[in-house]
Amino acid sequence: VAMENQVLTPHVYWAQRHRELYLRVELSDVQNPAISITENVLHFKAQGHGAKGDNVYEFHLEFLDLVKPEPVYKLTQRQVNITVQKKVSQWWERLTKQEKRPLFLAPDFDRWLDESDAEMELRAKEEERLNKLRLESEGSPETLTNLRKGYLFMYNLVQFLGFSWIFVNLTVRFCILGKESFYDTFHTVADMMYFCQMLAVVETINAAIGVTTSPVLPSLIQLLGRNFILFIIFGTMEEMQNKAVVFFVFYLWSAIEIFRYSFYMLTCIDMDWKVLTWLRYTLWIPLYPLGCLAEAISVIQSIPIFNETGRFSFTLPYPVKIKVRFSFFLQIYLIMIFLGLYINFRHLYKQRRRRYGQKKKKIH
Repeated sequence: VAMENQVLTPHVYWAQRHRELYLRVELSDVQNPAISITENVLHFKAQGHGAKGDNVYEFHLEFLDLVKPEPVYKLTQRQVNITVQKKVSQWWERLTKQEKRPLFLAPDFDRWLDESDAEMELRAKEEERLNKLRLESEGSPETLTNLRKGYLFMYNLVQFLGFSWIFVNLTVRFCILGKESFYDTFHTVADMMYFCQMLAVVETINAAIGVTTSPVLPSLIQLLGRNFILFIIFGTMEEMQNKAVVFFVFYLWSAIEIFRYSFYMLTCIDMDWKVLTWLRYTLWIPLYPLGCLAEAISVIQSIPIFNETGRFSFTLPYPVKIKVRFSFFLQIYLIMIFLGLYINFRHLYKQRRRRYGQKKKKIH
């Protein structure tokens, strides 16, 4: 009879952090436990399977310091996990008000941390919370990456469409008109070429501010070189606009760019089309020097025209009074075309070698 009246207590294991207490009650198959906190005392009563078989188990714990009166519990098949929030964030020297530890209570070594470790964990959690807040206000790195990819995809798409229009237009006209199509190339496609080449400024800015990983120098050399040919040599000299060389310059530029921009476009959406990748890293080997050669021919053909018209020539002020012809700068520019060719060729060759390795080198 005495045994029947005896209160059965389950094994309880505890651990703490600065802000909360963790209690693990060793009872399995528990349903609807009565768990409450009144006057800083935790009351627990439940039917379950414990050390003394299937029975009603209960215990009461008066906490060392004040706690919030809303315990949170979670039932698993093997135990009841209870979390209690401390009213003040601090470290307790023990769990209960009474100094002598109740027999059914023991430390939960699975969750146990000493004070300094708990402090480190608390700091890490706080840091994580602040980082999360900062990311929410700034936008997460994933969002920024997607925005960057979307922006680059659109830029490359527009350039691809522009240069494709030029390439297709020149090809179709050549097929229909033959050599006759050479002489009015400028009047047919110049507006689109102006648009594409002015938009190419964005590419150099992207490289300069780190939106893309491309080195700035090759991009800048190409931008300045092409725009000089387009705006100064062709744009300002009507006599140059009906020359056959314009066709070859525009055709070679667009042939290079349709493969380059389509490759970059697919890279933005993480697609790797092997044929296109090979063309992107290989076609420049013949096309790039041919493009530079066509640019050099256009400069050579423009020298006598600039000399004749005196455009952009000037006389140095007194006492020197020397007339400086623009053709002098064009001759220097000719040298720079081939210097630029060397720098860009080297950059493109390194890119190709990185992609295809030493064994597949096409040139030495």
